[in-house]
Amino acid sequence: MRVRLSQFNFRYNIFSTNHYSNECRCFLSEVEEMPIEEVVNRIVKLNDGLRYFWTNAGGWAPIEAAQLLSKSRLDWQVSLSRSLKIWLEVPSADENDGRLILAWANLGSLAEGTMKLFLSVHFVDYQNDIEPIKEKNGNLIDPDVLHLGRMRHFFKKRIWSNRDFDWDAWIQKIQQRRNAIHAYKDKDIGTFDEFFVDVRQYLIFLQEMNSGLPYPDSGYRPREELKIRTKCAYISRTHPDF
Repeated sequence: MRVRLSQFNFRYNIFSTNHYSNECRCFLSEVEEMPIEEVVNRIVKLNDGLRYFWTNAGGWAPIEAAQLLSKSRLDWQVSLSRSLKIWLEVPSADENDGRLILAWANLGSLAEGTMKLFLSVHFVDYQNDIEPIKEKNGNLIDPDVLHLGRMRHFFKKRIWSNRDFDWDAWIQKIQQRRNAIHAYKDKDIGTFDEFFVDVRQYLIFLQEMNSGLPYPDSGYRPREELKIRTKCAYISRTHPDF
């Protein structure tokens, strides 16, 4: 059985403000209260679940998307997720800035990979969109070779409209701090406290992107098994056309 991904349209804005129930806000509170070690473990688990399903998506995803996903290194997303644990150790003063720059590069690569996975799964719709990302000669640029800057602009125009949270600004900040790895002149790299805030935000980002991917049924959707400490629960709803 193949999913009819052509039913998905970027203009439908799957991340509309009513896409989640109000109970989702309790999930955001949960993430804020979790120990950072638990946040990282959940990121690892969710990316590993995404790797497991989408590297074996032949027969479910359209042929074009399945071919693209089959050559994608989703295993690196899992490895990069595990690498977040490196930055949990308190660095010495003389290593702090270097480790922080590498930490931002780690997080930026994860965010970029998550966006590429989303476009790869929805490759048919991306390919047929009225504003796909193209080279100067007019040829389509496949998601797996897109640069983060152009991909961010595409998401801003075609996917991230009418959001409570400004994902474009968040990705741009991550991008700028990640790019400090190439810098010689002074750049703002923030602090490790800010980095850990954005690691928590990445878990929420990963959940939202996962909620926009189609699965045969809810049992196939990768999860990271929240331990709810309140009466609230995170409610994920797929697009009605999936």
